[in-house]
Amino acid sequence: MAKPFTRPLNGIFLLNKSLGPSSNQALQAIKKLFYADKAGHTGSLDPLASGMLPICLGAATRYAQYLLNADKCYRAKISLGQTTSTGDREGKVITETPLPLLGKKDVDAVLKTFIGKQQQCPPMYSALKFEGKPLYELARQGIEVERPLRDIEIHSLRLIDYDIKTLTIEVHCSKGTYIRTLAEDIGKKLECGAHLNALHRLSIEGFDREQMVSLEQLQHLAAQKGLSALEALILPMDKALMHYPSFTVSQWWLMVLRQGKQFVCTEVSPGLKRLYSHDGQFKGLIMVDESGRVKAERLLGF
Repeated sequence: MAKPFTRPLNGIFLLNKSLGPSSNQALQAIKKLFYADKAGHTGSLDPLASGMLPICLGAATRYAQYLLNADKCYRAKISLGQTTSTGDREGKVITETPLPLLGKKDVDAVLKTFIGKQQQCPPMYSALKFEGKPLYELARQGIEVERPLRDIEIHSLRLIDYDIKTLTIEVHCSKGTYIRTLAEDIGKKLECGAHLNALHRLSIEGFDREQMVSLEQLQHLAAQKGLSALEALILPMDKALMHYPSFTVSQWWLMVLRQGKQFVCTEVSPGLKRLYSHDGQFKGLIMVDESGRVKAERLLGF
């Protein structure tokens, strides 16, 4: 059997994922439409969730893990009065509590208490691993294990709508924040219990939400205008790294880094940096330590 036609593509496609498919199912559909030889997604969205899902193509897959560090913005619908086994509407109802007679000001006051740095316990129904096994596999067996608390930050939390049974919020948060857990914690503070009813990821730091395209729109575009129209939607791969500062070097120092060598630059702050050549071409990531020593973190091979 002949090998299916694929081609090398490098960059990022911003998918507006619909409800229903898993992140991997959405990825495979995009990979097939683009005839991409290599692709991966970042920041999985459950079938229950929709919204921004960056698809990394080709060399951009090497930087997918760094995109996980970016801040994210969500719109979430929370059902009050019930807790579930999964923390969302797909789980079995565990408790039911009479709904409190609260006004929007009361709810706003509770939401404000979640703003800032804090620690959060990841849900059992998550892809985090315990002794090599995803937590959700253990949860399906009725096993619950202790999970270490994670440092997160809620930058903003805004009430969009509230009708006693349901509240809709918009949250801007750091990496590692579980909105499902946030929904449960809000329910605890409102003293009625709650679970996540719907989730839409509005944006990821560095990306413009207006550039998102749904699978249906992409399929229509492919049928009407062909592959060249799809290629025009691919964003530069450094868009995945805009939350890191940039650093420009001469061709000489770029060659030094490519050889695996290091150099010292005391004028730059420590941490990860986007690396560019003097003519503005993205070349990868570097790490600067506290002493100003610069070393290659992950460079492009071209």
